[in-house]
Amino acid sequence: MHTQPSIFDSEDIGGILYNVTVKVTPDIAADWLQWIKEEHINDVVQTGCFTKATVLRLLEVDNTEGPTFAIQYFAESKSLYNVYIEKYAESMRQKGFSKWGNKFIAFRSVMEVIH
Repeated sequence: MHTQPSIFDSEDIGGILYNVTVKVTPDIAADWLQWIKEEHINDVVQTGCFTKATVLRLLEVDNTEGPTFAIQYFAESKSLYNVYIEKYAESMRQKGFSKWGNKFIAFRSVMEVIH
């Protein structure tokens, strides 16, 4: 009997995906993206609550007020995500506000990885 290979990465079954969607003003977009990739994501992952992160740029959205990005952080469990929220989230958000002021807006969502 022949079985088809899975289209899913078996190492990524389960866990929590913490998604932060951010719209930035055009005047900070390049610097903000560099900061996210070189500094902020490293700070978040180094808390030990997340194992990896991915940065995406949204397509087919209105970019007249600036580009929109999604940063997805992967946690192995809801309890690790909860540790991040309880111990680190506020200070990490404050770093962004201190650096960029009101030149961005963000909203967050939490998802369970099913497959």
